[in-house]
Amino acid sequence: MFRKFVIFTLGLALALSACAAPVPASEPGALTKIKLPMGYVPNIQFAPMYVAIEKGYFREAGLDVELDYKFETDGVALVGSGDLPFAVVSGEQVLLARAQGLPVVYVAAWYQQYPVSVVAKSELGVLIPQDLKGKKIGLPGLFGANYVGLRALLFEAKMSDSDVTLDSIGFNQVELLASGEQDVIVGYTANEPIQLRARGIPVTEIRVADYVQLASNGILTSERVIAENPGLVRRFVGAFLKGLADTIANPGEAIRLSESHIPNFADLDQDVQKQVLETSIQQWKAGRLGYSDPQAWANMRDVLLEMGLVTADIDVNKAFTNEFIP
Repeated sequence: MFRKFVIFTLGLALALSACAAPVPASEPGALTKIKLPMGYVPNIQFAPMYVAIEKGYFREAGLDVELDYKFETDGVALVGSGDLPFAVVSGEQVLLARAQGLPVVYVAAWYQQYPVSVVAKSELGVLIPQDLKGKKIGLPGLFGANYVGLRALLFEAKMSDSDVTLDSIGFNQVELLASGEQDVIVGYTANEPIQLRARGIPVTEIRVADYVQLASNGILTSERVIAENPGLVRRFVGAFLKGLADTIANPGEAIRLSESHIPNFADLDQDVQKQVLETSIQQWKAGRLGYSDPQAWANMRDVLLEMGLVTADIDVNKAFTNEFIP
């Protein structure tokens, strides 16, 4: 169902792209308004964006950024159609969009490690991917980063989804494992395993990033914006990377600056929030922040081909660029 929705959305974006207006350059002294689809609800994992806003990095770049927590696929479609200049998306969505003919380009890598883990009750002894053979695995559904990450893990272990039982459970991984209805789940490295351990539930964790390097979450724009307004791309990416660098260097400050962006933040478990951010930072770190590794994109293409989500080879070199990375 989700895959059909994605294809429909991308098809609509293709129909709109020919008539969409490009993003205008801002007039001297004016701020260019940017609505940025984030793909998820307000969360401490978005701290670099909050920091860049609160410390004025976007405004210094001539940008007025409004964060929009709409679905990731909506962001891809709106960027592809030219209705929005940027979105935060995961790597597989970039290649799926280009396979449908959308002229989108990934211009800055936020995550250097694919942020998905398989989490199991400790008594099962699930320590390596091969230990998953014959197990029932709960995941939100046969779509998205959780599914792609699991399939990549199985692929690297020379297994397929026929070696396990996949159970679509929605976004209830923590509750269902905690209640005993699931023994193995797939979730985000900086979320489900941390939440479960905070509840006192001992779990083991297999991180996809420990076995395969995949293109992960980052900043998306379009070929048209790059061609007609490269300065906008450079300013946006530069401001974001300043926020990312500051968050990595000073997590305590980042948490403080994020509070006003996350509803009821004071009521959340602050130790969990710190762990979520610390785990996320480990996934963001790089010698050159924002850099996309070509091999990660080649690996992602191969996984999508193996899954049948794309049926023809994709020129991954057109899907990303490091041109705007300082």
